[in-house]
This record gives sequence, structure tokens and C-alpha cells, in this order.
Amino acid sequence: MDLNTGHGYLLIGGLVLVGTGLLILSLIVNLSVAHSVRKDMRHREKLLEYYRNTFSQLGVILIGIGVSLFIFFFQQNYQDQRRREAELQQVLAKLAARVARGTPVIQSLGQFDELLDEGGAYISPEHGGKNAAVSAHGAELGKQVAKILLVERDVDIRDFELLNLSRDFESSFVVNELDPRLWFDIVRDESEIKYATTQLALDYKDLEDAIGGVPVETAIADPEKERKIKQEVLDIFYDTDLLRQRARQHLGRACWLFSHGRGFVSLAPVDAIEADARSHQEWLDRAKPVLTQAKSGSGDCFKLLQYGQPS
Repeated sequence: MDLNTGHGYLLIGGLVLVGTGLLILSLIVNLSVAHSVRKDMRHREKLLEYYRNTFSQLGVILIGIGVSLFIFFFQQNYQDQRRREAELQQVLAKLAARVARGTPVIQSLGQFDELLDEGGAYISPEHGGKNAAVSAHGAELGKQVAKILLVERDVDIRDFELLNLSRDFESSFVVNELDPRLWFDIVRDESEIKYATTQLALDYKDLEDAIGGVPVETAIADPEKERKIKQEVLDIFYDTDLLRQRARQHLGRACWLFSHGRGFVSLAPVDAIEADARSHQEWLDRAKPVLTQAKSGSGDCFKLLQYGQPS
């Protein structure tokens, strides 16, 4: 039984109260015993002595049980609190390690940014606007494909597995105390990061198949191949945008949690970080005021996202 629930206190208080009541009752009976002695009422005296002794013994026993239970529960709660503090400190250390290891991985997103945001912020394949990622054709498309193939060689998408912090939470009490929306968003982002990296590996292969082993310029000159290559490029951009959105949101949230120290388990979600955005740029603009106020090490959490910095 946990004292923190209140039931333990009720039990202990009840035992002590009843025990005290019995002791008081034994004192009252003792007055009747003294009266019987003065009146020389032997039979009544013996009966009252029996009641007095019974009440006093039961009272002492109940008070003793109450005190013993209090000591036991107090020690148990103290030990549980110490274990909780140690476990929380361990989880916090793991969270710090995830943030530190994830920062270099996030830095690699700079190469994706250069591809996606050329000419303007990328929104989606259907809403390209002035963005060259969507509008490029012919020679410009060939340059995009060359950049994509370069990024494929430079960025190991398997490294994004380092951002998986739910495994540090799920075996501790944190998973039960963390706000359900925060926990759901953490798991969702990890799932979508995994999906995006898996799809990107397939997209790269599909792009190479569409090129057909010939120079990119030659493949682009064929209208049918150009159409296929364009579709594969749009697929890569879609999954790349999903990866950078979820990866930065995930790391930003982790840094924000870490910045609150051991109190992070009681935090409520912040819409500036958690709410879905129409585009990656919209999310960055909305989350920046919150993340710049959250400190991690010598910098703020927004700087860790490495957006707009050389890759």
C-alpha cells in the first residue's frame, strides 16, 4: 500500500485512533474498578479488571501496529522515491546522449534543404510555386538528379536510427507519467522517420532504374525517360521533406524536454512544436520562438536543428 494514495494514511490513522480510544476506554473502566474496590464488590471488580486489561492490551497492540505500518510504508516510499530519482536521472542522461548524437545526423539535412528549398520553401509536389524542386525540367532536372545522386552517397540515412528515443522511455516509469499526446507524437515521429528512410532507399533505386545506366543527360533527352525520372525525383523530394520535418521536430522536442531537467515528465505539449504544419518552413517559423528559449549545453534548441547552416 502506498502512502501517497492516501489509503495508507487512512489505515494507519484508523488503527491509532481506535487504539487510543480503547486506551481511554480502559481508563474509564479503571475508575469503575476503583469504585468496585471501595464497595467491596469482588465479582464486579474481577469482571471490570478483565475488560480494562483487554481494552488496554488491544489499544496498545493497535497503536503498535499503526506505528509499525507507518515506519514500514515510510521506508518503502523513501526507497521507491530513491529508485525513481535514480531511474529518472538515468533516463535524462540517455535523453542527453540522444540529443548529442542526433545533432550531427540532423546536420546532414542541410544537403536535403539545398535540394528542396531552391527557389523558395518546398510545400508539396502539388504546390510547388516558384520552388525549383517541383518545376525543374530538361537540363535543370538533370542538375537536380546529379545533386540527388551526390546526396545519396554523402548522407547515410541509416544514421537517423540514432534519433529513436522511445526505447529509452518505454522500459521506465516515464512512459506512464509522460503526457499521452507527447508520447504519441514521439512514437509517431519515429515511425515516420523509419518510413521515410525506408522509402528513400527504394526511391534511390527506382531513380537509378529510371535512368537506366546511361548518363543523366542522355536519359533526360528521352521524353518517356524524363517523365519517369521526374516522377522518381518528386517521390524522393516527398520522402526527403517528410524525413527532415519529422527528424527536426523529433530532435527539437527531445532538446526541449531535456532543457527542463528532471521536470520534463510533467510537461504539457506545446502546439508550436507538436501541431502539424502545412510546410517545413511554416513549422520552423512557428517553433523557433519556443526552441530558442530552450537551452541545451551552450546553445539553444533551435540551433541544434542546423537549418540554414552549411552542411
